[in-house]
Amino acid sequence: MAFYTVLKTNLSTILQQWVLRLADIYGSGYTWKLIIPACNALLDQTRRGDFRHFKDKMTVVKNRMADKAYEIYLALYQGLTGIDEEKNIYKNFSPDFFDLIVVDECHRGSAADDNAWKNILKYYKSATQIGLTATPRETKEISNIEYFGDPIYTYSLKQGISDGFLAPYRVIRVGFDVDLEGWRPEAGFTDKDGKTVEDRIYNRSDYDKNLVIEERRKKVAAKITEFLKGTDRFSKTIVFCRDIEHAEAMRREISNQNADLVKANHKYVMRITGDDSEGKKELDNFIDPEMRYPVIATTSKLMTTGVDAQTCKLIVLDSNIRSMTEFKQIIGRGTRILEEYGKRYFTILDFRNVTDLFADTDFDGEPVRIKEVSSDADISSIENEELENPETLLDEESGEEVAGFGDNIGNQYPQAGDVPPTIPPMVRESREKIYVNGVDVSILNERQMYFDQDGRPITMSLKDYTRQRLLGEYTTLDDFLQKWLDSDRKEAIVRELEEHGVPVDELLKAVNRNCDLFDIICHVAYDTPPLTRKERAENVRKRNYFMKYGEKSRKVLEALVEKYADQGIEHIEDIGILRIQPFSDFGTPMQIIEEFGGKAGYLDAVRELEGEIYSTLTG
Repeated sequence: MAFYTVLKTNLSTILQQWVLRLADIYGSGYTWKLIIPACNALLDQTRRGDFRHFKDKMTVVKNRMADKAYEIYLALYQGLTGIDEEKNIYKNFSPDFFDLIVVDECHRGSAADDNAWKNILKYYKSATQIGLTATPRETKEISNIEYFGDPIYTYSLKQGISDGFLAPYRVIRVGFDVDLEGWRPEAGFTDKDGKTVEDRIYNRSDYDKNLVIEERRKKVAAKITEFLKGTDRFSKTIVFCRDIEHAEAMRREISNQNADLVKANHKYVMRITGDDSEGKKELDNFIDPEMRYPVIATTSKLMTTGVDAQTCKLIVLDSNIRSMTEFKQIIGRGTRILEEYGKRYFTILDFRNVTDLFADTDFDGEPVRIKEVSSDADISSIENEELENPETLLDEESGEEVAGFGDNIGNQYPQAGDVPPTIPPMVRESREKIYVNGVDVSILNERQMYFDQDGRPITMSLKDYTRQRLLGEYTTLDDFLQKWLDSDRKEAIVRELEEHGVPVDELLKAVNRNCDLFDIICHVAYDTPPLTRKERAENVRKRNYFMKYGEKSRKVLEALVEKYADQGIEHIEDIGILRIQPFSDFGTPMQIIEEFGGKAGYLDAVRELEGEIYSTLTG
């Protein structure tokens, strides 16, 4: 029995949710499960993530050991197979040992017709097999659908954003003159080695592959830094580069632009590529929400898939990406929502017009089977056909090991010689790069783009678009007031706005960051004059609202009003605020709550305070 699910959202963590759910469905009679992640990064994330609760019920298959005393087994394909028969340790288990096999990132090896990986699935044919992928492989040679059957469940990026499960995104596209107009060297122009540069027009397809314009790299680094300084310099950022050399150069340039933070901690910017052992060791720290460093990771191919970067807020594209599969995987690095760490949406900073792929009908479409056979071909044994073009083990341009094959972090699980040598690495010899400097590079245009819930770019102004969306939800001002005042957590309205493709932070910047979101919405949608938070707080104080409370309760409420004026309404709705100053000066959170007669009384007082804050619509 084989199932197949397409997750356009690229959520590797859905693997854990699937298995946990299936365990509930089938109960104790459905015990032994084999989980096959695509690479070490996914395996490690699974083991240390949601699956950590299984503890001694789970094991990682390694060192060619087949211990049958566990219920859940995590293994890479490479750790289960080998060239020699004795290395095919999956055969140490009986064909009916596993009840359930889950193949994560099943667009990789399991889609190929004839290889050692597919043999594992055939060997355990009695088990229920589930393939998970965000990027199904449906080409002339490879088909997920052919093996697993039609998808039983699909979940698109559009649907995920609409449901509030995935982060919406905005795009900032930067166009340099040398990109948009091309660059032609003057007569006799020489490179850094003193050699004459060939006289022709160079463009994006050349940059950082054949020709390196150092000023362009500096401009990219400066633009990344400018964005982070204007938002949050500690926003987790992934910079996708052309190859390893480019990734190292960008690490160096970004470090130069952020010398103050690099001096404080050299891990502020790190290169994380397949050949860099130091960088790979920091991969877990980069994706850990609780770890501050590294903040910025420059990479080529290693982080395109399998990296659960939950708090990644900025994705930088400075590589000529034309593969829809790779593009989806890269965008997937930013789609996680983690509200407790302030991650509600993410930004794509595009220097190569890669985001044109958003307009491709295939970006959020259904998988289409396009594997072709001749009209007289015998399809009864099509699964045994020889694969004409096996999946490459190395990136063709950079020679870097692609994540999932060569990214053996720590070399902990796969064994030497496990990849059959009959699969030749498809590496194309690249010409030596030409390095030039002294080129005047300037920005010709910079455009910030927002996308609606259907993934289409918003062509009207941000204010007009927000007005349109809000009036569609709340026809009158009274409708919105009722919704706002009835909401226990104003954060729910923030999420609703962002699910419609409107980044709240940008809306606040566009109008007045010192105003409450309430006033911004009323101003943009219903033309009411906005009040600042400080003005609203002062109006509450003028009404002597606090006098009906005891002295200690009054001090707490006055401090809440001050916090609202400084930081906003969502901060006073969080009961955790009682742990910090000045509230900690009034006692423990429990002691403060008891001043109001208990938790219910405290929450009622906060809701009443919010009513006072918003009782005045305008000045």
